[in-house]
Amino acid sequence: MLTHRTLLNQNGILRKFVKVASKAFSNMVLAKKYIYVKPYEGMPTEENVRIVEEELPELKNGEYLVEAVYLSVDPYMRAYAPNYKIGDTLIGTQVAKVIQSKSSKFPVGQYVVGGFGWRTHSIIKDDIPKTEWNVPYIVDIDEKFPLSLALGVLGMPGNTAYLGLLEICKPQPGETVVVSGAAGAVGSTVGQIAKIKGCKVIGIAGSDEKAKWLKSIGFDHIINYKTDDLQKALEEAAPNRVDCYFDNVGGETSSIVLQNMNKYGRIAVCGAISGYLSKDMTDYPKATSVQRPMISFELTMRGFLVNQFLDKWFDAIAQNQQWLREGKLQYRETLYEGFDNMLKALVGVLKGENTG
Repeated sequence: MLTHRTLLNQNGILRKFVKVASKAFSNMVLAKKYIYVKPYEGMPTEENVRIVEEELPELKNGEYLVEAVYLSVDPYMRAYAPNYKIGDTLIGTQVAKVIQSKSSKFPVGQYVVGGFGWRTHSIIKDDIPKTEWNVPYIVDIDEKFPLSLALGVLGMPGNTAYLGLLEICKPQPGETVVVSGAAGAVGSTVGQIAKIKGCKVIGIAGSDEKAKWLKSIGFDHIINYKTDDLQKALEEAAPNRVDCYFDNVGGETSSIVLQNMNKYGRIAVCGAISGYLSKDMTDYPKATSVQRPMISFELTMRGFLVNQFLDKWFDAIAQNQQWLREGKLQYRETLYEGFDNMLKALVGVLKGENTG
């Protein structure tokens, strides 16, 4: 029987994971994986994906076999759907344990992070070029922190927050930073790092419960976009206007924020979740034009994928871990038990049911 439990660590970004059990038969390993069988139309459903089994071959020299322990569930997985072909394995990052190895680089017993997708077992070559995204690496975090943080604040989401904010927005002490999707895995880290850097932080989130948590981890003001008048609330929370905007949602929310920015403001465009449920790349929701504030305030807006900062990847993890040790960063986690719950977890993220 599958069970669901929520782990609420007082030091913690709430993330959704799926923990999976192994299935191995003597020398033969059967891997389970999710494949794409029908294009999404709005929210993903069981009609769009299927779990299939795959018998894995014996290892060759330079290869190692991993068993998934935690799989990350992130909004971008829905946005990526137009790139899928029927039969493709769904993409995603996982913490996995090396259970067989013919590689000196990845010995048995090590835990690794890699973009192995929605799979229970995977055979990996140890010579993937370091220039490629999601190159596997050995988990190196303090024993007092759970392994799952390698998919959260000490992984891709934490690095996205750290590098996107500091490399693109470049916030200065005393400036005002606005974060949309503020209660998400990335957004909640962005806000905390902005506070560490001496900024005033305004978060935009979708519930009073999320607002309460964000206030507890240091955000100065929270705007509930579902119940508040965003324009009026921004004017009240940021009387001196906005210097930096970390955008996770796009749409009309972002158009309003840009209209309230200071001259030479900076915008890091990380996500556009307001349009992730569109059928294809042509039917995004309409929003007010941003060209006028871009020109009037001479704003700088830059979209980014975190893999452009691979040369700073481990420095970012090290700094975030140091802030965790010092109590300057906090996190939460939600754990879904069972590989069969992957789709349920993804739908929950897309509906905003999670905090983080």
